[in-house]
Amino acid sequence: MAVAVAMRQIGPEAVPVYPITPQTPIAEEFAKFVADGKVQTEIIRAESEHSVMSACVGASAAGARVMTASSSAGLALMWEVLGVASGMRLPIIMNIANRALSAPINIHCDHSDSMGARDHSWIQIYSETAQEVYENTILAVRLAEERSVLLPVMIMQDGFIVSHGADKVEILPDEAVKKFVGEYRAEDSLLDTKNPVTFGPLALPDYYFEFKRQQVEAMKNAQEIYLKVGAELSKITGREYPKIERYFLDDAQGVIITLASTCGTVKAVIDKLRGQGKKVGLLKIRLFRPFPYKEVREALRNVETVAVLDRSLSFGASAPLFGEVKNSVCDLKKGPGLQSYVFGLGGRDIAGTEIEAVFKELLEDKVSAEEKFIGLRE
Repeated sequence: MAVAVAMRQIGPEAVPVYPITPQTPIAEEFAKFVADGKVQTEIIRAESEHSVMSACVGASAAGARVMTASSSAGLALMWEVLGVASGMRLPIIMNIANRALSAPINIHCDHSDSMGARDHSWIQIYSETAQEVYENTILAVRLAEERSVLLPVMIMQDGFIVSHGADKVEILPDEAVKKFVGEYRAEDSLLDTKNPVTFGPLALPDYYFEFKRQQVEAMKNAQEIYLKVGAELSKITGREYPKIERYFLDDAQGVIITLASTCGTVKAVIDKLRGQGKKVGLLKIRLFRPFPYKEVREALRNVETVAVLDRSLSFGASAPLFGEVKNSVCDLKKGPGLQSYVFGLGGRDIAGTEIEAVFKELLEDKVSAEEKFIGLRE
């Protein structure tokens, strides 16, 4: 509902959709707004998620403001077209209700779907709460449409944990959102017949490399633009939008780094342990692509031990978030001890007692090169 309300306030011209659990309520609620005449949007009911993203590409290339939503196998079915959207520099906005990938079939949360798409040149923002999902959706529109960026954006929320949870969300006035996002006018449009352009041409070895290099620069630009747009949104909401969030980090000896809804559980455990005099903290990653290497490195410069909690695996390699954190601190003269933990695959809960056990290991300096698993029946 939070996403659907944000979409209604933004007023996209085209929303191609296909149902998949647990994303479906986003499209259902938005469709109600369209049916009731509360927003003027063309909903395109495609025959698959592959067709959804293809329709997004066509509509965006034609100059429309385009939004959609997906999850799990639906996102995976889009993968061929995700690179088309980013390679054609189309500012499409897509909300993801994170869900595990098969096999075996599972409809609950982990991050294997969005992590599988992390190198498709889409900006990725992870949300802890429904409030963050709502505001990140609004922020993403301005970020994507900035001329120096022009890249599509995914906004993640944990499937069922956030997507189907009841939570209070503070909604901005419609006019404030409309003024913030403004009216989208594509500088290059297939329907601008007076200024003909070509989208998605054949690029052989003589030019393909240059296209990809431009995407590299666009991702670099996104770092600065994310902060700039976030500062503007902060004036409306009173909340801040950093790339990373620090929670009791200044004097922390043991720090957990993770994404999305799990951050809320970690914060509750930190509050408890701080009451016992234990110096523990959280580093929450909000912007995962482009990854904030500099900010993470500076945040961990004086930390003794760090646990990185991933809700996904990278088979045959370091877990995705752990690998990025390791890259962030590799050039520190005396970096923190790093421990990789994997948890919550297929929606398995992580309890506060399990997070306490992680902090206990950190404070006892029990870190190793071995990847550990939380809550797994060995």
